[in-house]
Amino acid sequence: MWFLKWFSKQDSQDNIMKYLICGLGNMGADYDHTRHNIGFDVVDYLAHQNNAKWKHETLGDIAQIKHKGRSIILLKPSTFMNRSGKAVNYWMQKEKIPKERVLIIVDDLNIDFGKIRIRGKGSDGGHNGLKDINQTIGNQYARLRIGIGNSFGKGRQVNFVLGKWTNAEKEQLQEIISTSGEASLSFASIGVQHTMSQFNR
Repeated sequence: MWFLKWFSKQDSQDNIMKYLICGLGNMGADYDHTRHNIGFDVVDYLAHQNNAKWKHETLGDIAQIKHKGRSIILLKPSTFMNRSGKAVNYWMQKEKIPKERVLIIVDDLNIDFGKIRIRGKGSDGGHNGLKDINQTIGNQYARLRIGIGNSFGKGRQVNFVLGKWTNAEKEQLQEIISTSGEASLSFASIGVQHTMSQFNR
């Protein structure tokens, strides 16, 4: 009878819906807690809230959590921002996760600081991470854009994006990260359309 129990266990594992939630950023202490790394901060928050441990794996750091019967793989690519597509595609293939169950979390200069926007597909909007993902797997995947604003002078965009948060921004940052985490879990439980209705305010 042991083999029947084994097959039953395997069927149960195979039937669990898997999701991939990838926060974009750059590895290395110099990039920690910069505007460009807020995707990393959100998946770090989700891992911490669920007592999940990060493991360094192929093309990124991985943590796994459970939420409402879903198995969620959290990913922080180690490929640097402009090669994010390679890591996303690898983990999609390895875990057999279709594009409709993938969420990418990124910073966005075109959205006011503190606001978030969820979309089911779209262009890269000038974001190098999304550009590489679009070129690798196409643009038919959900993305959560977190507004970082655009309060920088001419020619200062790179310094602004790779810069640290101001003290005023830090006061709001934890709420922004937790709301983004809630939206990410909502995507995995009720889907992109309902999540858009709830969080795109």
